[in-house]
Amino acid sequence: MGSRSPFARLPYGETLFGNATGRCSNGLLMIDFFALSAGLPLLNPYQEAEANFEHGVNFAVAGSTALPVKELADMNILSPVTTSSLDVQLDWMHSHFNSACNNQTDCAQKNANSLFMVGEIGGNDYNYALIQRKSIQELREMVPQVVATISNAVRRVIDFGATRVVVPGNLPIGCLPIYLTGFQTNDSTAYDDFHCLKDLNNFSIYHNERLQQAIKELKTQYPNTTILYGDYYNSFLWVLSRARFLGFDLNSVQKACCGSGGAYNFNLAKMCGAPGLRIRRTPTLSSYHPRLSSWDQNNSTVQASPPALSTLAMGAPTPPPLSHSPTLHYDSHPESLVQIQTEVPLMC
Repeated sequence: MGSRSPFARLPYGETLFGNATGRCSNGLLMIDFFALSAGLPLLNPYQEAEANFEHGVNFAVAGSTALPVKELADMNILSPVTTSSLDVQLDWMHSHFNSACNNQTDCAQKNANSLFMVGEIGGNDYNYALIQRKSIQELREMVPQVVATISNAVRRVIDFGATRVVVPGNLPIGCLPIYLTGFQTNDSTAYDDFHCLKDLNNFSIYHNERLQQAIKELKTQYPNTTILYGDYYNSFLWVLSRARFLGFDLNSVQKACCGSGGAYNFNLAKMCGAPGLRIRRTPTLSSYHPRLSSWDQNNSTVQASPPALSTLAMGAPTPPPLSHSPTLHYDSHPESLVQIQTEVPLMC
């Protein structure tokens, strides 16, 4: 994480850490809650000097993409945050296991009780494409390449000895402040019952369906490996449909907590982390107990992830349509490739 990145300075990390940790949140991310649910300490990033990897290691990079930056550049899409795409993270994992294991058999034994999280990844490929004015049809044309890259990553992880792999899908991106701002329209038919943009959410569904098909094929190829799809889309919609009961502020739930201006407190020219930017508050809102679900343009507050994780583990049903629109926004883009060393399977 470069020191110039907005994620590397306050107010990121302010709620739990008091300083920025590189997490795209005011506190913890989804992967942190996975670790905590297994009774483990938070995972250290691979690039951290002299870090302890006894309980697992985080190879993820904030803002990273599934496709290598050169492949994106061939599509006239720039990756503005980092060049450490999924292939780079896999190379780091390869280097880590080369140093941690005596041979492939040793690695397989050491990783037998590990959970490997491959994603959520791919979301930033689409984010950067949308920001750079690519059409939804152009995004759909990217999906086979993105999904194939994720599938190949799963194969490579299995080659390292993984026996339990979770591959999360994309989120309902039509509910994110960045797109509710960028694609704002007076056409009421463009929105669903949650006031999320239908076309963008339908695209997320399109990606997720193809990812699930790829996972089905992987299961056939690797019958002795447990490969699960992490349904972030419906888990977060399940939470969205129960926003009122979870204590989120329905009067401003679609606005980013950290941002600047507009109907959704988002301005592309002055995003969260920009110098001098204030965090949005409500009269009953302290910095340590936010009742807003969206931290910045497309990342959730620390309060939004635990209920989503709970519904993910339980297998949340698709939420029923509502006659009103209490909307929550979530993302976990920084988490691309993670290994958690645990005796407990987090998802069965």
